[in-house]
Amino acid sequence: MDISGRHEEDGGYLMVAAAVHARIDSTRIRSVEGIGFGVAHEGPTLDATLGVTAAAIGTLPEPPNGPIVAEHGEFYEVPAERVGLSFQPEFKYVESIGERETVQAAHHAAYAARDLLL
Repeated sequence: MDISGRHEEDGGYLMVAAAVHARIDSTRIRSVEGIGFGVAHEGPTLDATLGVTAAAIGTLPEPPNGPIVAEHGEFYEVPAERVGLSFQPEFKYVESIGERETVQAAHHAAYAARDLLL
């Protein structure tokens, strides 16, 4: 998952989260099963970030059966164990190339969706 729009623009915020449900191996994406989106107009706090992420995951065509993965900065360097309390099945930060590729796909989706909404 990835979030675009954490900065104030024209006196407001538009954060768009994209969750990509993908089947991966250690080095690449094998298939994309679905993409979900969440939108928030709140400032970028940990609670707002967790909320918009949960919204994006909740709109996936089917719930993920593997971990929710994000870059360390996405949740303000909060330890994965603490972030993981908000998600099921589990949460972790990127470890493999395949996970990084999936987060990159989510980044492009979140950025593109945000551009469409502006």
